Order: sequence, then C-alpha cells, then structure tokens
Amino acid sequence: MTPRQAEIIELVHKEVKPALGCTEPIAVALAAAKATEILGGHTEKCVAERPLWRYNTRFSLDIEVSGNILKNGMGVGIPGTGMMGLSIAAALGAVCGDSSLGLEVLNGVDGDAVACAKALVADKKVSVRMAEGSPLLYVKATVSLGDDSASATIEGDHDHIVETSFDGTVLFCEAKSCDSSGAGKTSREYGLTVKEIYDFACSVDYEDIKFILADRDYNWKLSREGLEHNYGLRVGKTIRENQNSVFGDDFMSYAMGVTAAASDARMAGCTLAAMSNSGSGNQGITVSMPVIAYAERYGVDDERLARALILSNLVAIHIKGYLGKLSALCGCVVASTGSSCGIVWLEGGTYAQVCASIKNMIGNITGMVCDGAKIGCAMKVASGVYSSIQSAVLALNGIEADENNGIIDRDIEKTIRNLGEIGSIGMKSTDEMILKIMSCK
Repeated sequence: MTPRQAEIIELVHKEVKPALGCTEPIAVALAAAKATEILGGHTEKCVAERPLWRYNTRFSLDIEVSGNILKNGMGVGIPGTGMMGLSIAAALGAVCGDSSLGLEVLNGVDGDAVACAKALVADKKVSVRMAEGSPLLYVKATVSLGDDSASATIEGDHDHIVETSFDGTVLFCEAKSCDSSGAGKTSREYGLTVKEIYDFACSVDYEDIKFILADRDYNWKLSREGLEHNYGLRVGKTIRENQNSVFGDDFMSYAMGVTAAASDARMAGCTLAAMSNSGSGNQGITVSMPVIAYAERYGVDDERLARALILSNLVAIHIKGYLGKLSALCGCVVASTGSSCGIVWLEGGTYAQVCASIKNMIGNITGMVCDGAKIGCAMKVASGVYSSIQSAVLALNGIEADENNGIIDRDIEKTIRNLGEIGSIGMKSTDEMILKIMSCK
C-alpha cells in the first residue's frame, strides 16, 4: 500500500462508520452521555449512588444546539423509545449512553433505560434551546446535580467532542482550526479528485478495502427489517409489495424498494445500526444499498462489490466536502450521486462515464431541500435511487448533461464545486426559512 492509498483509506474509515439512530439526535445523546460520565466521575455522591443518581430530583440536563441540529432532531424516531425529538435523545444518553461507543452511544438501550429517560422528559428535567451564532454542527450538553455540573461540546463532526468541563473548569479543549469546524482535517483537505477516486477504486489491493463490505452487513440487515415490518411510511415495503402492478419487478423497482426500506426502519427508531457516510446514516444507506442491490440481483462477487462501494462512498465524501456536514441541500443528492457512480463501475463503465453520471445527477436533483430528518426521508431516498439509476443508464449510453445545462461545467471538479456553493452558500436563506416554518408549527 502506498502512502497516498493509506491516506485515502484513512479518510474512508473516518467518514464511513456504524451509527445507531439519526446522527443529529445521536450527537446530542453522545454529548449528554459524556457530560454525565464526567459528572459521575468527579462527584463522590454520584459514584456511591450509581445508577440511581441519574434520576435524583436535583438532576437537570441543558442542551444547546445549532439550528441544523434542531431541524434534524424534531421529527425523527429515537431508537427503542417510540418517541421523537432531542429531549428524549438527550435523556437516553444521560441514562444509558456510553460515550466510548461514539455514534453507537445508545447501544445499551433497554426498557428500564427508556422508562427512566421518559420520566426525565416528563418531569421537565431536560431543556433544549438553539445556540445563537454557533457552527453549523454544534451541540453542548450540560448536566447538573445540586451544585455540581459537567459539560461536553461537539463540533464539526457528529462524534467529535472538542471540549469538556467540570464545575466551570475546562478538562479538555481541542484547538480549533481556522474554519471553526472543530473536526481537524476535512475531507476537502485530502485533495481528492474524481479521477483519483476512480483510479484508486480500480487499482488498490482488495485486501486493503474489503472492510467496506461491512456496508452490506449493516445496511442490508436494516433493509430486511424495513421490508418485514411496518416502519414509518412503509415506502420501501409498499414499493416491493406492488411489484406485480404499479412498480414492476425490474432492477429499478428492486433497488428503490430495498434502499427506502432501510431508511423507513432507521428513521422510525429501529434499534439496528446503519453504516453511515459523512455523518449520516441515510446517506450511508443511499450511497451503498443500490450498489448492494445490483450485486445481489446480478451475482457480483465480493471484490467487485467492494471496489464499487469504495468508489461510491468516496465520491459522496468528496462532494460532501464542498457542502459541509449539514446544509439546506438534502444529503440524498450527494449519496445517490455516489451510488450512481458505483452502478456505472459495476456495468464496466469508464472514468468518463462516471463523470457523466455525476453531471447527470447534479443536473437533475440539485434542488432537493433538507426539511429535517423524519420518516418522510424514505420518499426522498427512493427518488434519489431512481435518479441514480437513470443517470447511470444515460451515462453508459453516452448521454451527459453538458456545460449548456445550468450549473454543469465542462470540468467535473468545477461542477462539484458549483453544487457545493449552491448548497452551502446559495441556500442559506432557504435553510433559515425551513427552520422558521418547522419551529412555528
């Protein structure tokens, strides 16, 4: 393995990881869990009474979040609770969270923990408010017990704790980069291009990338859960149940159904983890499941699947680097663009055809907005998969949205930057308007 290949694999490990539950409320749960652990570790009374101290009448939990975290935490199910929102996520993190598990912080959730967390919320022990002037991805959890308090702050990445404190004394503080992301080296700073990604996926030793097959293990299991049970809006299940009438049983319908089903289950609070991409489980599902569905339908071997998944994941990571972790642009746009590239590659497509599929996607669904995480996201996921396959087929047939089409540029990297500017700068007021509408309902 060359040093550059090792660096790219490092990026994949950083951005592709298991996540239990929607990552915005999970970030809140993680901060709450970390603050609670600090409080317990510094207070003799807490240590002596654990675990009952967590439900002491003098216990309180204060959560400050950025607008984007608030937007994505309002309407999504919290694993194992049958409830939605940041308050129950924070309470559950304080009750049973294990911060060492990162985005799987709620892996230990059980009936007793859910009951205690619901009691904290019902007793108004949890408060959530928006932090003014914060970074786009920001969570600060402060837990108090009598005169003692502890806090944990997350910035930049959903599992990136940048500061902790106890009774006003800072215990840990990571120096922030000049862009205040708090996440250290960003995906853009790896200097990737689509050409390098394509060449890497084709040439890297299979043994060095076969770890990516965990995408299939996690997300296929979620998909089966969504197909077998009635989660959310049952988008995926309904598509598959109507395969002999409206939708048919072609690959398009199959890929839409199995991908949307995974999103149905995840967004409704299923207790199975997703393999995420760029901090989002839905993005991880959308970037991988159409590629996995192709492999399942057409008997693709593990090595070819791994290379396609590496390509799809890295393309999504690359594009997401120009958007930021949270934006007004739906992450499904980015993720389904990645899966389109993976399908092109599995069909024997060239680098030029991969670029064509990216341009076709950007020329198609760039305007899809993110109006918060919710069960309805499965509908957008299904739409993204449809566009993904459509764009791939067009590209494989030599059809490409060229520079005469809107924001498409002759250069593929400039096209990606154009998308990033629209989502991160041009749609700022859209993001604010969406949050205002959601907050006033």
